[in-house]
Amino acid sequence: MSISSALQQAWYRPGSWAGLLLPLSWLFRGVAVLRRSRLQHFGANSPLPVPVIVVGNISVGGTGKTPLLAALVSHFRQMGYRPGIVSRGYGGHADQYPLMVTQGCPANQCGDEPLLLSSLCPVVVDPDRYRAACFLLAQTDCNVLFSDDGLQHYGLPRDIELVVVDGERGFGNGHCLPAGPLREPISRLTQVEFVLVNDTVANYELASAETFRVEPTLLRHLASGRVISADQWTGERCVHAVAGIGNPGRFARSLEQLGFEPELHPLPDHHAFKGDELHFNDKLPVIITAKDAVKCASFAADNVWVLDVTADISSQFLSRLEQRVASLNKSV
Repeated sequence: MSISSALQQAWYRPGSWAGLLLPLSWLFRGVAVLRRSRLQHFGANSPLPVPVIVVGNISVGGTGKTPLLAALVSHFRQMGYRPGIVSRGYGGHADQYPLMVTQGCPANQCGDEPLLLSSLCPVVVDPDRYRAACFLLAQTDCNVLFSDDGLQHYGLPRDIELVVVDGERGFGNGHCLPAGPLREPISRLTQVEFVLVNDTVANYELASAETFRVEPTLLRHLASGRVISADQWTGERCVHAVAGIGNPGRFARSLEQLGFEPELHPLPDHHAFKGDELHFNDKLPVIITAKDAVKCASFAADNVWVLDVTADISSQFLSRLEQRVASLNKSV
């Protein structure tokens, strides 16, 4: 087990050795507060001419943010908006920024999540999200802007902050990095406009939080693109589940809900696939996530399938968010 994996397990185990790192957490928290204050008061960039919605989190690891963002973008498109996305492009290293992401862009340049989302709307990646936003607005006719993560990127002016919480794992031991999984203290949630909890709420209460679910929808044959529903599956129920995401266990449980018997092969989030990760000494089917699929299409064997998912969000929340965007009186 890697040090990173061992540390993440310790964050969610009461009384673990992660508590020994608390002095470093206090230092991290102090630096984060000072950095936020400095950027908000002395490093603020000019407001952008369109509504800016940050979809982020206060903890590391998977929360369901990507399928939620995809669902939000799809909804706003259906309502007549022209959304765009800016992202850090984590896991990618481009020769030049800002980078407009296209479907042919290598994931090792733009990152896996931006490549996945680029099928929905224009996406620009840049470590400087404000620069990415200005570039996107100059190159497209977007009239509402989503920031994929970036809650702590205070150089990006924002109108709405939406935080995604993993209802299954919660906030672990409640400590900031490196003793716990938090990028900012839990009290930060009182300062954002919307909190969305993925699935059930575990061992804590969040006043006025909304819930949503990430539901498995279809199985897609990666090499051919053929799509089937789970009840059309005629192959083996014992499968290899390969996942380079923040919470691989949730992926395995989704497969179990569909009647599969997965053998989970967890990989680090944003893992750079080489191809051998999908080969095993048997002929069992291999099922991977949509985020990983954009990195594996060029070398997928015939037994590799993708589990596509969608975020199920209440119409009441979507209506509230849309009304809030409309109230901003920007160029929408």
